Amino acid sequence: MNLSTLAVWSAQKNKLTSRKSSQQVTMAEDAAPHVLLVCYTGQGNINPMLRFAKRVAAKGLLVTCSASSIVRDKLAAASGVSAGGDGVTVGRGRLRFDFLDDHLDGPTKLDLHEYLRQLETGGRLALADLLRRHAEAERPVACVVGNPFLPWVTDVAADAGVPAAVMWVQSCAVFSIYFHFAHGLAVFPREDGGDARLAIPGLPDLSVADVPSFLIPSHPYKVFGDMIQDQFRNMGRASWVFVNSFAELERDVFAALPGVTPLPPRLIPVGPLVGGQDDGEAVRGDLIKAADGCVAWLDAQAPRSVVYASLGRVVTLSAEAVAEMAHGIAAAGRPFLWVVRPDTRPLLPEGFLEMVAGRSMVVPWSPQDRVLAHPAVACFLTHCGWNSTLETVAAGVPVVAFPQWGDRCMDAKFLVDDLGVGVHLRAPLRREAVREAVDAVTTGPEADAVRANARSWSAAARAAVVPGGSSDRHVQAFVDEVSRRARGEQAEAPAV
Repeated sequence: MNLSTLAVWSAQKNKLTSRKSSQQVTMAEDAAPHVLLVCYTGQGNINPMLRFAKRVAAKGLLVTCSASSIVRDKLAAASGVSAGGDGVTVGRGRLRFDFLDDHLDGPTKLDLHEYLRQLETGGRLALADLLRRHAEAERPVACVVGNPFLPWVTDVAADAGVPAAVMWVQSCAVFSIYFHFAHGLAVFPREDGGDARLAIPGLPDLSVADVPSFLIPSHPYKVFGDMIQDQFRNMGRASWVFVNSFAELERDVFAALPGVTPLPPRLIPVGPLVGGQDDGEAVRGDLIKAADGCVAWLDAQAPRSVVYASLGRVVTLSAEAVAEMAHGIAAAGRPFLWVVRPDTRPLLPEGFLEMVAGRSMVVPWSPQDRVLAHPAVACFLTHCGWNSTLETVAAGVPVVAFPQWGDRCMDAKFLVDDLGVGVHLRAPLRREAVREAVDAVTTGPEADAVRANARSWSAAARAAVVPGGSSDRHVQAFVDEVSRRARGEQAEAPAV
């Protein structure tokens, strides 16, 4: 913490008036350091940020989670924590919510580019105001943790004299790819590059199909790639850069980054940030209510019998692809739990739900972390988002990898080719290929090896987050450093 921030801290402690009770004075003097997390409003960003918040709070800090006001009501309802209040006890600390007063309409009413522009314009002012209000309320912020889709958060924190951190919610491998792209450190294959390969230290050779599609000029959501590139502009202003991964999972990539020139920020692995492993598990951030009865239905199924399928909130399939997937899952002859969003449900083949009613559950949303942890689940047909990737690794469930865009293709390559925990399912979808992929990871010649690999990586994931594990040590080192800075002590070098 710099001198200006310490001055604010000290001034706010000494500004107590005679109207305050002795209890309030004691609370102000003994208050734990305060960390503010500012999250992008997508579900895939909220989940890991909230889980990180709970782990930090559990070690004794006060943590406030914040986001745009457009998710205020949904997130407060999902978490069971009212906005602006004292929050709830998590471990030895507290977790609370306080949202940005940015007065946005939300992405459903705006073009994506315009939404992101308004999010920054309103967010900058709202975050500066939130930092001021916290200081006036006797809980000055000791550190602001932002998100790659909100690069301006780091700027606002720096301008206010508050140390900043960034939470990278994708893999370390994808970070390295983006960093090399942003700094022109590698020759990226053209979109029509055919067999051209991309060589990046610590990663296997990559084809055009493996490169995160946000970097492809024709991608419809290239704006997200532009936002991430913008984050590298000011990431050097952050005192910490956390990554939702663990050292053992991406050892080669973590080892290679310090040899890159210009030197990238040191990534601090604090994952896997998945459910079921932290204090305050009742505090959730689900913006969509999960269907009731998923876990109870799984309880009635035999061990390792169920195919779980979910392609997340964004992937859109054609009617033909939905039909092929439906028939392929059914042809596998196993009970299945399939997440089919309301906008996709009308594309299911006529009579399909009636045909599979006795051995299936088709729902609009599921409590995925709980589903994957259930012993009845045999495999996971997934779009390979990084959250889903880590959840299936932590649960030890074999995968059928069906990525579509973004960083998912890299995640699928990682799961199948590096970790050996599944098989690829290629587009265009064909029902025979779906059935064959499910068979391959459940009863095929390599199924036992796949399950053994999955169990091994699950044990490594659990070991990383238990007290004394590699990621737990990094979280503790962050808590210790924030506490030292809040006391005005000189910061120590972060633990490796």
